[in-house]
Amino acid sequence: MKKHEALKLSTFFSLYIAQSIPMSFLSTVIPVLMRQQDFSLTAIGLLQLIKVPWLIKFLWSPFIDRNTNTLASYKRWIIGSEICYAIIILFVSLLDLQTDIILIAILIVASFIASATQDIATDALAARSVNHTNKSLVNSMQSMGSFAGTMIGSGVLLLLYKKFGWNAILPSLSVFVLIALVPLVFLKKSDMPEEKRTKASGWDFVHFFTRKCIWDQVGFLILVYSGIIGILSMLRPLMVDMGYSIQEIGFMSGVVGTSIGFCCSFLGGQLIKRIGRYKARIFFAMMVTFSALYFAIISQYTITTLQLYIGIGLIWGSYGMSTVGVYTTSMDRVREGREGTDFTIQTVLTHLSSMLIAIFSGKFAQMFSYQDLFKLEIVLASVTLLYAIFIFRKKSLK
Repeated sequence: MKKHEALKLSTFFSLYIAQSIPMSFLSTVIPVLMRQQDFSLTAIGLLQLIKVPWLIKFLWSPFIDRNTNTLASYKRWIIGSEICYAIIILFVSLLDLQTDIILIAILIVASFIASATQDIATDALAARSVNHTNKSLVNSMQSMGSFAGTMIGSGVLLLLYKKFGWNAILPSLSVFVLIALVPLVFLKKSDMPEEKRTKASGWDFVHFFTRKCIWDQVGFLILVYSGIIGILSMLRPLMVDMGYSIQEIGFMSGVVGTSIGFCCSFLGGQLIKRIGRYKARIFFAMMVTFSALYFAIISQYTITTLQLYIGIGLIWGSYGMSTVGVYTTSMDRVREGREGTDFTIQTVLTHLSSMLIAIFSGKFAQMFSYQDLFKLEIVLASVTLLYAIFIFRKKSLK
């Protein structure tokens, strides 16, 4: 790999992990602290609303597309958003968790708006600065940054929090967010073509769905995680019911699981580059189907720790590979001048479908059983596999 290509990939990894670590830490630690202060489960449940900016970021993505064309313009959006992100995190660290929890929640929403804005600009820059062959590699960096951020933010920092506290962890995160911008500074104009492009309009997130050629991808995005997200969402409750402690669950799923997802994200990118989009979609869907089948089989007996570790490896590994598949094929379908908007819409579709499936999975497992849920996941994974095989067979994007 050439030196400038390595710099480009490291830049995107740095930007993606910078947005992921603080988000993961805050999303994990705030509910714990609220429960310790006797907030109701209903209030804690409403805290999920802090993630709304990442679900509605497509609303302001056309504005970013309209105001970016050169590398310098992308840098201004990314650096400006990250500075706002860092300042808000630093300000939050000065507040008292006992008395300012509402203000803290409001500021976290503001920080997530800044982070989502950085993500739109970063995704658009990534789409424009890599060719078709190397898109899978930059999307590996995106997925790896997300998994690494989750592992550090919800695992390592949660352990460090007990020792150093709120007022030490958050300022450190604020500094880290700024340091992560350093590789971006060294990107050169030659790393991104700067041609005249079609200007985005304010309603481009609506026009996205008017293209007939996009609906096969929309179906894929809705289905892609359907055979896996139910297992992921119920994995920790299952482990609680099996008698594992919070520390054991955190290590097995939060550290080991996300580490495997991180590694498989890299492998997924390499696989897409070698065998192409079409075969990779099928392989990833087969992995998801096999993972669901594995959980359905072991749930019929007493599950051992070794079997559970294997299952965690399969489910997180499949998730990591599938994520790279989603990012790469989504980047393939962006329109010129609307890269941020189109990529954002596609990732939001996966977030929304995953959220709905996770909610449904909890109700389904409550009404029936974990084993029945795993059987349902096999059906959904099989549908996804058949969809990948037949819908994309004659497509030119492979």
